[in-house]
Amino acid sequence: MRKKILITGGAGFIGLHLAGKLAATCDVTLLDDFSRGRSDERLAALLGRVTLVEHDLTTPVPDGLLADDFTEVYHLAAVVGVVHSNEEPQRVLRTNLLATVHLLDWFTTLTGATLCFASSSEAYAGSVEAGVAEVPTTEDVPLVVSDPTVARSSYGFSKIAGELLCRNYARTYGFPLRMVRFHNIYGPRMGYEHVIPQFIERLLGGADPFPVYGADQSRAFCYVDDAVDAITALTALPTKETLLVNIGNDLEEVLIEDLATKVFETVGRRPALDLHPAPPLSPGRRLPDLTRLRELTGYAPKVDLSEGLRRTYEWYARDIAAREGR
Repeated sequence: MRKKILITGGAGFIGLHLAGKLAATCDVTLLDDFSRGRSDERLAALLGRVTLVEHDLTTPVPDGLLADDFTEVYHLAAVVGVVHSNEEPQRVLRTNLLATVHLLDWFTTLTGATLCFASSSEAYAGSVEAGVAEVPTTEDVPLVVSDPTVARSSYGFSKIAGELLCRNYARTYGFPLRMVRFHNIYGPRMGYEHVIPQFIERLLGGADPFPVYGADQSRAFCYVDDAVDAITALTALPTKETLLVNIGNDLEEVLIEDLATKVFETVGRRPALDLHPAPPLSPGRRLPDLTRLRELTGYAPKVDLSEGLRRTYEWYARDIAAREGR
């Protein structure tokens, strides 16, 4: 029997990649309000194989809108990105918290379904800043909001609160829960609010000198296909216990300055670097400890950074050309 899958935020970045993987073997429903998700050729190509339902999760799920026999629900709907956190912290908090509450209220009407909640490494960014969490970082560190007066903290707090909501609903109602902390997932169709597509867009726009903020910081980037493989393997596990698991790629930690150079090589341009300090609360180093993920699933990332950047650049070059009518 085919699994019935619901993906909230299904027209978004990770959501649509996830839907593409699952549609061949599962009955997939996408839920999205298109506040951030795209209605484009990739979504159109999937519509013959998936069901699309439009709804804004900042309002409750109406009776009868969704089926009551889903076996897996992936809750990816959220406002993400440092730009949104800095410019609209109230929207980030309101949207992410309300969407999670309303999804959980609806989810408790299901029988036997597993919930996968998309959290983030930002949940523990304050812990690293406060010196109570080491890097590489495990899942079990204390969670700290280091400076709630800084707008950027809105996103990390929304994910801490989301984890608490999910954990307590699961305890009360007895459903299997997977909470996954994504670490710098990238790839085609991720929008323009993140570092790799921003680098590509600026390069194609001819930026020279090329500004880089936080050049001495380091990250480990995970290609979206690897992240999708990890979360589907976790959600399919038969255990009924709550699992909190890091998702990422710990094999290629890279300085942001070196990332810029790799993107230059991929695009084939060589501008001069214009280095600037990192913005407030931007972690100096982020690297997940993936021991738990490997023990549970045997996970091994398949797409290295060079190949992932090549695939990402090819998609963005086409998208930017289409936007500019070239």
